[in-house]
Amino acid sequence: MRGRVLIVAGSDSGGGAGIQADIKAVTALGAFASTAITALTAQNTRGVFGVFAVPPDFIAQQMQLVLEDIGADAIKTGMLHAPEVIEAVCSVYERSAKGVPLVVDPVMVAKGGALLLLPEARDALVGRLLPLAALITPNLPEAEVLAGQKIDGVEGMREVAARLLDMGPKAVLVKGGHLEGPKVVDVLRTRDGEHLFEDTRIDTRATHGTGCTLASAIAAGVAQGLGMQEAITRARRYLRLAMAHAPGLGGGHGPLNHAVTVTDLD
Repeated sequence: MRGRVLIVAGSDSGGGAGIQADIKAVTALGAFASTAITALTAQNTRGVFGVFAVPPDFIAQQMQLVLEDIGADAIKTGMLHAPEVIEAVCSVYERSAKGVPLVVDPVMVAKGGALLLLPEARDALVGRLLPLAALITPNLPEAEVLAGQKIDGVEGMREVAARLLDMGPKAVLVKGGHLEGPKVVDVLRTRDGEHLFEDTRIDTRATHGTGCTLASAIAAGVAQGLGMQEAITRARRYLRLAMAHAPGLGGGHGPLNHAVTVTDLD
């Protein structure tokens, strides 16, 4: 087992997204996952029906104790629902993990439509967290909120990726799964330029937790010493494999098969 990933995110009682998906993805890719849970959610494949917030001081304590003892080669954040939560996470990072690559999945809305980021937290996300990030991984709706503009096609994704990069992160991956069409295009923008990832769309309802899974899989690769583009390439292959072998559970947006392993990617 190589690479330590500290995951700071919310729990999904259905097991398909959130901290559960994060742990499964990191483990499947051969890294070690530790956690700081930010919220408990009552949810299944049909939606989120309840949220119980963890106090910011306790989130910070979880992070601090893990960093002091186990350490981290990468940190991945998911659901950070309130400004005070974002501030607590940023404070611990700046105090005890400065220089550790930070992968930020700016979770805002659950697959079923439930709000997972309070409106007043957007400014904290942009002003405090994004400048600390090695990579942010917004989907199209999240990228539109962060950039304050609508996205029209791949060219719009490229424009917004450049705009988000100007907000301070070292790299931006705008995910294009919400666009219509037979192809799915993701746009990576870094200080060195741009790279487009393109694949044939998988026709499936097993899309619950795809964002969490991809970001954690990328973080695992970064923790293991892969370059950003290489980590994203492997993570996207893992995600597609997990979608293709989904177990078909639930009556809504179904979960992935996170048990596909590194050897399956060869």
